[in-house]
Amino acid sequence: MALLFGINRPAVAYSMTTLGSGMMNAVFYFYYVKLFLNRYKISEVAFHQAQVVFMIWNAINDPLFGYIQDNSKVQCCNRRRHSILYGAPLYALAFLLPWFPWKDYSAGEWLIGLHLVVALCVFDGMLTFVLLAQCALFAEMSSKHESRLQLIKYNQVASLLGSSSILICGLVSDNMENFANFQVFTLFLAIVSAACMCYTGVFGVSQYENMPKSFDSSRAVESDLSWASVLTLTKQILTQKNFILFVSMNFFQVFHGTFCSNFMIIFADNLIPKDALPSYVRSIMYGAGFICPQLLVLTNHYLLSKIGYYKVILYIFYIEGIMSVLMFLIGPQHYYILAIFLTANMVLVHASFSLFNLPLADIVDADLEKYKRKSPLSSMVFGTNALFTKPAQSLAPMLVVTILNQYGYDHLSSKNTVPDPSLFLGLHDAMFNLACAVPLCIAAVQIFIWTPYSIRSSHVVSAY
Repeated sequence: MALLFGINRPAVAYSMTTLGSGMMNAVFYFYYVKLFLNRYKISEVAFHQAQVVFMIWNAINDPLFGYIQDNSKVQCCNRRRHSILYGAPLYALAFLLPWFPWKDYSAGEWLIGLHLVVALCVFDGMLTFVLLAQCALFAEMSSKHESRLQLIKYNQVASLLGSSSILICGLVSDNMENFANFQVFTLFLAIVSAACMCYTGVFGVSQYENMPKSFDSSRAVESDLSWASVLTLTKQILTQKNFILFVSMNFFQVFHGTFCSNFMIIFADNLIPKDALPSYVRSIMYGAGFICPQLLVLTNHYLLSKIGYYKVILYIFYIEGIMSVLMFLIGPQHYYILAIFLTANMVLVHASFSLFNLPLADIVDADLEKYKRKSPLSSMVFGTNALFTKPAQSLAPMLVVTILNQYGYDHLSSKNTVPDPSLFLGLHDAMFNLACAVPLCIAAVQIFIWTPYSIRSSHVVSAY
C-alpha cells in the first residue's frame, strides 16, 4: 500500500466511506425507534408490520446487490468504487427520510406506518449498495493480513470520528428534544457524509480493478445473472463450515447491537432519574457508546496482531457475560453503575463487530482458493452473510417493544393518557431484566458457536 508522508493513502480512501456512513448510521439507528414511538406515536401493530416488511427486504437486498456487483457489466456496479461514488448521494438522501414527517400526524394513523416502511427500506437499500461495495473493497485491496490490519486501524479512526455525530447531535438537539435543531443537524450531516463517501468513489482502487473481467468454468453461467447461477454460487459459499459458524454467531451479534442502539436511550431515560444524570451527561454517555468502541479497537491493535481476532472476539463474549451477571446482582438502584454498564455493554458489542471484516475476508480467501476462482466473490460472501444476519435488525425491536408494551410502555409514552403509577415498577423491572438478560444469553450462545471456528492463524501467516 502506497504511503505519502507516513499516511496510507489507499487506507484513507477506504476509510472515508466509513466516516460518512458511520455519521449517518449512528444517528439513524439510535433515534429512529424513539422518534416513531414517542414523537410520531406509531401503533404497535403498524410498528411490527413495518419491521416485518423491513426484515424481508433487508434479507433479500444484500445477496441480490452482492450478486449484481460481482457480476454486472454496468459501470455503476462492476467497480467497487463506482458503486460507492454513484450510491453515496442517494444514500445521504435516504438518511433524511425519517426526520421530516409527511404531515402533522395524529397518534396511530396508518400513514406513520407507511413512512416507517419507506424510511427503513430505502435507507437500508442504499446502505447495502454502498457498504457491500466497501466491504468487498476491504477484501480486494490486499490479501496480506498486515495490510488488512492497517485498513482496520484507519477504519477505526474514521469510525471514531463518525461516531461523534451522536454526541454532537445530542448536545445540539438536547437528545432530540429540540426537534428543529435536530432536523437542521441531519441536513448538514447528510451533505458532509455524501462528500466523504464520494472521496472513496474517486480514490478507492481495488487490486482487481485493472484486471479484465474473466470467469472460470464454474462461473460460466454468471453472465446472464440467472437465478441458477445465484443458487450455485450461494450453495458453494454455504458449504464452508467456517462461514456457517460465523454467520450464526453474527446473527446474535447483529441482534445484540441493534438492541443496544435502539433501546439504550429508552432504558437510560426510564431507569435513571433526570436529577441523577443531567442531560449533557447523558449526551456524553450516548456518545461514548459509539465513540469508545473505536478507541478500544485502536488501543488493542497490537493484541490483534499478536493473538488474532478469533481470541479477541471470544474474550469479549466472556466479558459481556460476566458484566451482565454482576450488574444483575448489583441491582438497578445504583444509577451510576447502571449507566456505566449500559455504556460498556454497547462499547464491547460495537468493538467486536468492528472486527468482523477480518473473518469475512479470510472466508473470501478460503472460497477463492477452494474453487480456484480468478477473482473473489467478495460482495456475494458479504451479501450472503447479510441474508442470514440482517433479519435480526427487525427481530430485536419487534421483540423488545412487544415485551415492554406488555408492561405498559405504550401507555407511558402516550401524551393523551395519564399512565397508572403502578405500571412504573413492573415496566422498570422489565427494562432492567432485559438490559441484563439479553447480553448474558447472547454471550453464552455466541461462545458456544464461535469456539469451533477454525481460521485462527491468519494473523501469523503472510498471504501473498
